[in-house]
Amino acid sequence: MSMDETHGGSMVSAILFSIVLLLLLGRTADAQRSLEFFDLLPEDPKLYDKMRPPKKDGQATIVYFHVTVMGLDSIDENSMTYAADIFFAQTWKDNRLRLPENMTSEYRLLEVDWLKNMWRPDSFFKNAKSVTFQTMTIPNHYLWLYKDKTILYMVKLTLKLSCAMNFLIYPHDTQECKLQMESLSHTTDEMIFQWDPDVPLVVDENIELPQLQLVKNYTADCTQVYSTGNFTCLEVVFVLKRRLGYYLFHTYVPTCLIVIMSWVSFWIKPEAAPARVTLGVTSLLTLSTQHAKSQASLPPVSYLKAVDAFMSVCTVFVFMALMEYCLVNIVLGDSDTPPKPASPPQPPSSSGTDAAKLDKIFDIATKKSTTGPPPGPTPAQRARMRALNIDRVSRVFFPFLFAVLNVTYWIMFAEYI
Repeated sequence: MSMDETHGGSMVSAILFSIVLLLLLGRTADAQRSLEFFDLLPEDPKLYDKMRPPKKDGQATIVYFHVTVMGLDSIDENSMTYAADIFFAQTWKDNRLRLPENMTSEYRLLEVDWLKNMWRPDSFFKNAKSVTFQTMTIPNHYLWLYKDKTILYMVKLTLKLSCAMNFLIYPHDTQECKLQMESLSHTTDEMIFQWDPDVPLVVDENIELPQLQLVKNYTADCTQVYSTGNFTCLEVVFVLKRRLGYYLFHTYVPTCLIVIMSWVSFWIKPEAAPARVTLGVTSLLTLSTQHAKSQASLPPVSYLKAVDAFMSVCTVFVFMALMEYCLVNIVLGDSDTPPKPASPPQPPSSSGTDAAKLDKIFDIATKKSTTGPPPGPTPAQRARMRALNIDRVSRVFFPFLFAVLNVTYWIMFAEYI
C-alpha cells in the first residue's frame, strides 16, 4: 500500500468521525433546547384558532370537571353567603396540537401562560361573589399535556359564594348550598361540561362547621336555556343541617325558664301588688330581650319562623300571667271600701229613762229566747277567697297548657332533629 493511499484513508476516517460528532452534538443540543409554544402549534400556525373549540367530526367539545373541596367555612345567614377552598380541574382534548419530540413520559408540564394563546374552556362560577387566586409560595396552578393530546388545567381557589336559604323552620332547617360552574360564551352546540367519570368530586371528611353539619354532597347538572341558547352548567350541592344544641341551651331552655318564673306570682299573696307586678313585668322584658337576641344573626325575613312562633307563644304566656293578677286585683279590690261608720247612740232623755230600761230588758230577753245561725263571712273575706281560687286554678292551668304547647311543638319538628 502506498503512502498516498494511507493518507487518503486517514482523511476519510477523520471526515466520517467529524460528521458523527456533529450529529451527536446536534441531537444533544436539540434535547437540551427548551420547549417553545410554537413547537405545539401545527406546521401552519394559521390553522390554529384559539377562539374556536377543538371540535372533532363536528361534535361539541367535551370538557371534564373535577372538584376537590378542602374546606367550607364563613357561613353567614345574614348575607346568605359561604366560603369554600377548592382545587378546580378541567380536562379537554385538542387534536390540533403537536406533541413535543422525544416525549417519553406520560405527561409533560407546560407553561401556564401559554393558555393565553390556546383555546381553553370559558367556565366561570355562576353564584360566586368573589374569587381569590392563591399565589403563595408560587401561583397555585399548573398545566399538563398528555400523550393523547389531552390537556389538564388545575387551579386552587378560595370562593365566596351565594346560597339561597329558607328559614321557615329555623333552627330546625336544612340548607342546600351550591357551587355552580357555567360556560360564558359557548353554547351546548360547541362545548359540553361533564363530570369526570372516575372521580368527579372529593370532599374532605374532616370539614367541621360550628352550627351546621355537612350531611351530604353530590354533583348535578344545571344547564339552563337563555334567550341566546343553551349554556352548559354543572353544580356541586352541599346539604347542611343545622345543629340544634346551641339553640337548645341558649334559646329554648332559657325561654322556658322565664315563662316558669312568671308563674311564681301565683304563689304570692294577692295583697302583695308590688311583688307580683314587678315579677310579671320583669319576665316580659327579659323574654323580649331573649327574642331579639335570637334574631340578631338572621336577615329580616317577611315570613314567620319556627323559633318566632315558639317565642311569641311564650310571650303570650308571660303576658297572660300578668293579666291574671289584674283579674285577681279586680276581684280583690271590690271589697276594699271601708265600712260605713255606725251611727252614734242617742243620748238618753230624762223623761224616757224608765221606758229605755224596759226596752233593754225586753231586747235581752228576746236574744236569750231566740237562737239564730252564726253570722257568715264578710264581703272582704268572700272576695279574697275568690282571688285565691283564681290563683289556685292558674297554678294548674298555665303549666298544663304550656306543657301541651311544648309537646306539640317538639312532635311537629321531631323529624328535623
